[in-house]
Amino acid sequence: MGILLIRRVGLFCRSAHLSPQSLEYRPIKKVMVANRGEIAIRVFRACTELGIRTVAVYSEQDTGQMHRQKADEAYLIGRGLSPVAAYLHIPDIIKVAKENNVDAIHPGYGFLSERADFAQACVDAGVRFIGPSPEVVCKMGDKVEARALAIKAGVPVVPGTDAPISSLQEAQEFAKTYGFPIIFKAAYGGGGRGMRVVRDYEELEENYQRAYSEALAAFGNGALFVEKFIEKPRHIEVQILGDKYGNVIHLYERDCSIQRRHQKVVEIAPAAQLDLHLRDRLTSDSVNLAKQVGYENAGTVEFLVDKHGKHYFIEVNSRLQVEHTVTEEITDVDLVHAQLRVCEGRSLPELGLEQDKIQINGCAIQCRVTTEDPSRGFQPDTGRIEVCLLNDMQICTLHEDEMLPYSACEMQKYIS
Repeated sequence: MGILLIRRVGLFCRSAHLSPQSLEYRPIKKVMVANRGEIAIRVFRACTELGIRTVAVYSEQDTGQMHRQKADEAYLIGRGLSPVAAYLHIPDIIKVAKENNVDAIHPGYGFLSERADFAQACVDAGVRFIGPSPEVVCKMGDKVEARALAIKAGVPVVPGTDAPISSLQEAQEFAKTYGFPIIFKAAYGGGGRGMRVVRDYEELEENYQRAYSEALAAFGNGALFVEKFIEKPRHIEVQILGDKYGNVIHLYERDCSIQRRHQKVVEIAPAAQLDLHLRDRLTSDSVNLAKQVGYENAGTVEFLVDKHGKHYFIEVNSRLQVEHTVTEEITDVDLVHAQLRVCEGRSLPELGLEQDKIQINGCAIQCRVTTEDPSRGFQPDTGRIEVCLLNDMQICTLHEDEMLPYSACEMQKYIS
């Protein structure tokens, strides 16, 4: 079987030495996506291409959303709850899966995608989780443990606390030792939430309290750890893919340095003007770390690169990322197809996915569109996108049944 193609427009680790014969191949016939919006539709499309039946879940407020319409079956969850609470309601999601003979659940990104308890709930219910094992999700979701594992694997890390801090005094002691600036980070989540940069002692207490409150609200746990803050680094992340037999490959890197409020705005694959020796170190460190923890399925290893070209591990996202599409564009590998096939028990060599066959072809850029209200300090806002001006000569009009967040390449087909 050849490399998987896409249409181009522009808590214990598993054994790393299983043979393909020691695990049974179990085809997936029906997949639920425990998510909504663009990522649910993306997974449904891949499933349809592979002849797999699809199941959507939706909150009461999302009754008319397109992801519900794109699935073969759709079921209400979280009756009486807010939209976010509905998609986080594990008992309802598992109940729907069991009642409707779902073979596997894809978590998408956000919501439950990095929750080890959700991955474990799937396993306990006899439903496959399309992602790493619950044990690995747990290890990677705990930034302190992930950091310790990186050190054990010989991967350089930013100076920081070995465990979540329990008081403001510990943060003060860290600042005395390493100097300012420092950064608070949520120990049990990412995406820029629970993250605060501190440049002097006067800012320390306020930012500690704010970071704690943000982390508690976003992840249900306000634990923080502290790191030395690297000034003006490049943010480089490496896409990895592993199977059930200990095989791990990388699909090169993405540059996500252009950010606003710790949220990625522009993603570029491959990273421009990246030293080839640095690329080799980034990719080999990513694969070594993944092999050490027995990583299975798709994931991303993230690094900071300072002005001297030194790289530092920051975290592993044990899920598919929003920007996975730019990696697909330059490698011709459909990551969602690969996720599904790996979950069925296929090995990477069986899928034609071997390191020497993964090549960079061209460049791809993704830009995120965020709805904000300038009159309210650019706070998040909602509304219907009806016209998209791509440049002075290209105007794209979206019809009512097309109003959802498309990727940049998908948007092109609507240019008039």
